[in-house]
Amino acid sequence: MTTRRDFIRNAALASAGLVVGGMSTGMSAASYGRVVGANRKVNLAHIGIGNRGWEIINDFDKTGLANVVALCDADLGAEHTKKALDKFPKAKRFKDFREMFDKAGNEIEAVAIATPDFSHFPVTVMAMAEGKHVYVEKPLTRTFHESELLLKAAKKYPGVVTQMGNQGHSDANYFQFKAWKEAGIIKDVKAVTAHMNNSRRWHGWDPNIGKFPAAEPVPDTLDWDIWMMAQRHHDYNKDFHYGQWRCWYDFGMGALGDWGAHIIDTVHEFLDLGLPEEVTPLMLKDHNDYFFPMSSTIEFKFPARGNMPPLAITWYDGLDNVPPVPEGYGVSDLDPNIPSVGGGKIQPARLNPGKEIYGGELTFKGGSHGSTLSIIPEEMAKAMEKDLPEVPKSPSTHFANFLLACQGKEKTRSPFEISAPLSQVFCLGVAAQKLNRKIVFDRETKRVTNDAFADAYLTGEPPRKGWEDFYRI
Repeated sequence: MTTRRDFIRNAALASAGLVVGGMSTGMSAASYGRVVGANRKVNLAHIGIGNRGWEIINDFDKTGLANVVALCDADLGAEHTKKALDKFPKAKRFKDFREMFDKAGNEIEAVAIATPDFSHFPVTVMAMAEGKHVYVEKPLTRTFHESELLLKAAKKYPGVVTQMGNQGHSDANYFQFKAWKEAGIIKDVKAVTAHMNNSRRWHGWDPNIGKFPAAEPVPDTLDWDIWMMAQRHHDYNKDFHYGQWRCWYDFGMGALGDWGAHIIDTVHEFLDLGLPEEVTPLMLKDHNDYFFPMSSTIEFKFPARGNMPPLAITWYDGLDNVPPVPEGYGVSDLDPNIPSVGGGKIQPARLNPGKEIYGGELTFKGGSHGSTLSIIPEEMAKAMEKDLPEVPKSPSTHFANFLLACQGKEKTRSPFEISAPLSQVFCLGVAAQKLNRKIVFDRETKRVTNDAFADAYLTGEPPRKGWEDFYRI
């Protein structure tokens, strides 16, 4: 296992950078020689290999650009990780990512991280300090402070390629929004409605909960201590594991963090939103201190930016909390671009996950992930057809984009410079959910100004003993 001393030493070496051929990079000499300018496959390690991790493994494998050299999972050998182990029998296997870097670090050029939200940060920051390129599932982190630290890490390790896994940022949705914004089709936006109204894992739970669920025996395959990483100790319970972690404030980010990055990502980037100045929970049904509300309506207010007016995003989740849609909206058919939820076929809930964008002259509707926008009503869309710019096709999938960037052939479309502020928007929304009160935020100082407790919540609890060094960039 990599010791804290090793971690600090490696971080210092990586931050100093290595000058090769006039280019400064955070990678080791061996890593630099293997990746830069190479046409060969990128040596990739997967951390978190079951469930969503298994899906990511296959998406990377389809690119033909990766050579899987290591697999790491705290529940190594469990039923949900066996498929990955069988697919890559020659890959080295680890339960602890620190041990992986210690014993196989010289073979690894990049990592793909699909662990639970709360454990993204420690793995990511250590990978960056080791000079490894990093792909991390969304949301980037569970706390505002962790995203802030990763922004600092991205500056400290400029040779490390980063990408957050909001896959629609490499699909038609990204390129269409960019083209329509640049052509002046999307302009003077003052309001956006975003929604995800499908069933979530905690729907049906008792909101009168007064404590965490009782301790249960830890499965034989699972190293529970490693699974918890820097989070304070919780006794094992099945409702913390196998994706159930999404339900809890201590582990996940709820519907907003899970789907927001697939719905408002292009709005956030191309309308230059940055961070909000007010976040208000307008409605929280069955609020409690442990898991997310059954339904939430949250308003985010952003100030004027350049020649763009102030803008408000209103987020709706919950089966009984479907937002109103504008006149002439039309139908909300099941969109094939929206993936399944929890392994099953997604069912229409009157309105698909997506958004409505209210511009100064035009109104748009759109879905999630790679779904493109439509001008509404349909009559207006037909009248505008000849004036719409040509939308370029994506040169690569989100996974190929990352690997090609590792080879120096492309730039990632969701690097931490873009994805960390987006994730911080969700962190502020979750803080308003958890605390059940309005947050007034100073965009310059990045502090909550109306509530000292909410300001402290953005940093979160101190890391568990032994994990402190991960939080020193």
